[in-house]
Order: sequence, then C-alpha cells, then structure tokens
Amino acid sequence: MESVIDRACAAALYSDGDAGLDTGASLLAADPSADEELHRRGEEFVRRAWARGWQPADVVRTVRRELDDAGAALAAALIEAETAGYGQLPPRWADQLAAMPAPAPRNRPDRFTYASALLELYRLLLRLPAIEPAGPPPGTAAGDPALRPPAAGEPRMLTRIRALLAKAEATGFPEEAEALTTKAQELMARHSIDEALLAARTHSADVPGAVRIGVDAPYESAKAVLLDAVASANRCRAVWNSDLGFTTVVGFEPDLESVELLFTSLLVQGNAAMTKAEAGQRAGGRRRTKTFRQSFLMAYAQRLGSRLAADTARVTAEAGAEAGGRAESTGALLPVLAARDVAVTDTAERMFPRTTTTRLRGATDLEGWTHGTAAADRARMGGEGPEISR
Repeated sequence: MESVIDRACAAALYSDGDAGLDTGASLLAADPSADEELHRRGEEFVRRAWARGWQPADVVRTVRRELDDAGAALAAALIEAETAGYGQLPPRWADQLAAMPAPAPRNRPDRFTYASALLELYRLLLRLPAIEPAGPPPGTAAGDPALRPPAAGEPRMLTRIRALLAKAEATGFPEEAEALTTKAQELMARHSIDEALLAARTHSADVPGAVRIGVDAPYESAKAVLLDAVASANRCRAVWNSDLGFTTVVGFEPDLESVELLFTSLLVQGNAAMTKAEAGQRAGGRRRTKTFRQSFLMAYAQRLGSRLAADTARVTAEAGAEAGGRAESTGALLPVLAARDVAVTDTAERMFPRTTTTRLRGATDLEGWTHGTAAADRARMGGEGPEISR
C-alpha cells in the first residue's frame, strides 16, 4: 500500500495550484507518525539539488525569490540537516551554511500550515533545473580540477581589503570613500599579480574555478552589467543567468575573492548614492523614481567599467616597472597574465559552451544618468579614466 508520504507527494508535487497542496497537507497533518519520513524526503530533494549543480546559497536565494522568507527558513532547516551527515565540506560551503537564515521550527504555527509550506517547498526543489556546477557536490572527491574548492583561511591581504571596503561603505564623506576604495582596488590588483607570478615561479597546478553571485531584482540588468565590469577588471569572466537570478564568475581564486568583495561594496555605495540623489529629485518635485533609478545604476555600472579597466592596466604597468624598471620586466609579467587569461576563457567556454547576448533596457532619464555617472566618479578605483559622454 502507498504510504501517507507517497500519497501526499503525489497529490501536491506534480500539479500546480493550491488544491493539491491542501490535499497533501491534510493527509500529513492527520498523521504525526509521518513527520520523520516527511523530512527525510525533503533531505533527499536537497541532495538531488546538489547533484544538479546547486549549492546552499543558490537554493536559499531561489526559494526566497520564488516563495518567501518563511520558505527560505524551511529550506535552511533541510539543508542544515542534510549537510550534517558529511565529514567535511568545502570552505565555500561552510561559509554559505553560516550565512543561511535561522532554520524554521517544525510544525509551526500549526501542522496543516507547516505541511502545506513544506510541500510547496518540495515542489520547487523537485523542479530545479540542472545548472553548471561551480564546485564538486559534498561527499565527493574534488573531481574536475577546474572546480576545485578554495583553500581554507584568508590571506592577510584580503582581510585588509575587506576592512578598507567596509570603511568606504560606512563613511558619509565621498572623498574618504574614494580614497579607501582606491586603495582597496590597488591592493586587489597587486595581489592578483603577485599570485600570478608566484604560481608561474613555482609551476603551480592551480586552475580557474567558479563562484555564483546573486543578481537580484529590481534593476537586475544594471547590477549584472556592474558585476560583469568588476569581473572583467579582475581578469575573470561573468555569465549572467537572468531567469535564475545569478551570475557565474569564472577565474582564479584570488581574483574571485576580489570580485565578490568589490562588487558587494560598489553596490552598497551605489545604492547609498542613488538614495541620496533620488531624495534631491523628490525635493525638487520630480517623481520619475523607476526610470531615474534604472538610468542611475546603468550609468554607474558603465562608468565604473571604464574606470576599472583603466586602473587594472595602470597597476599592471606599475607592477612591471617596480620589478626593476627594465623593459623586460613588463615583458616577463605580460605572458604570465596572458596565460591566465587564456585559462579563464577556456574554462568559461567549457562550462558555458552556449551563451547568448541580451538586449538591456535603455537609460531614459538624463538626471539619473548624470547622477549615476557622478557617483561612479566618486567611487572610482584610482587614476583618470576615459570620459563617457552619453
């Protein structure tokens, strides 16, 4: 005979709408003896997500996006229970687990409501598509060397960069934020060059890896452009999945760390500047909030992309000069960086053999574009970048 779990799942998971959820939840609410098997079934759905390329942060982000915060808390409880059975997890997984929302308590506020929410979550987990893996699933060997997890611990340089960006986000003075962020970007670029030269001298077997970064609504297209600019400036490749709300960034581990830190910081700084500029617009009697924000963030991303690219070139040239001021110093550095660029491109093309371009919504608010460009100038990473006139 079919178990209560099987009947509840058959009713709720393979149909749309609330009727199936209500039927399944009624069956489960009436049978407390099915609770443990119900949660084991959920852990199985989580394991299937790992096999399809998903990671804890991806699952929680998607559940929050498609359902709500309560669903994310239910997912966190399942993920916590499922991952507890592994002897060791990659460091990036450990960080994601630490950042998850507090797990939801069982059978709250009542058995029927809880079972209905859990079945809705299972329906979503069951329908998650296969995505490109950004690392091995838990409980397996490292597997593909291109997807090797990062080493444990954080270099002192990254700790210093993190502190500088935190201060830049917290200050209310644009000049101070610019100085702090400029210094952080210089350290990132030099750290990347140092790691590349060290790997070349020691004939390191390090290969590019990947990380997924959430790109959430609203104005996700402008945020994706900003992330792409940050990735390119840090010798990484970015591929945006607009349907699932994330970008996969491919690069060497030190550069991936820099992309995550810098993108998060620039987004915080940009949102703060946008809020301030928007308040001034409203005080002047203007109400074009949505178009203003879209244009602001697009201009912010476009201008920063130009600035970041110029700064990377400047710091690379300075690094070659500092090696002794000889012409061959820069000549020795450039082939190393070029080889790493080729490795990143090859890995990205192997992970994403079929990509496409997309048409983005244009910037239609002149005031938003002007204020966004000014905000990008204040957050520039050092040096004088080319102007963007329109």
